[in-house]
Amino acid sequence: MTVVTVYTVFADGEEAVRIGRTVVEERLAACINLLGPCTSLYWWEGEVTEATEVPAILKTRLASADALIARIVEMHSYDVPAIAVWPVERLPASFADWIAEEVR
Repeated sequence: MTVVTVYTVFADGEEAVRIGRTVVEERLAACINLLGPCTSLYWWEGEVTEATEVPAILKTRLASADALIARIVEMHSYDVPAIAVWPVERLPASFADWIAEEVR
């Protein structure tokens, strides 16, 4: 079983908690870490935009990553949510076992 992390950002803390709770309850992710608000600068509709966002890191199995991404996209307020899957090179076996047990 391969463990991955999924990085995304949300428009605000309420959206982050709502979507995070849903994907954990649905067993698409073992957990979500909501990080403090950050300032994001990006191109949107032809101009540089500045926004406050809430970054998040979710832990899941590689086999569940596509379903997790699809569910986040379905619930997200953005037209084009930033979602990226990052490989996990090393982790304690007990942590990998926990993720495997929680993500079904």
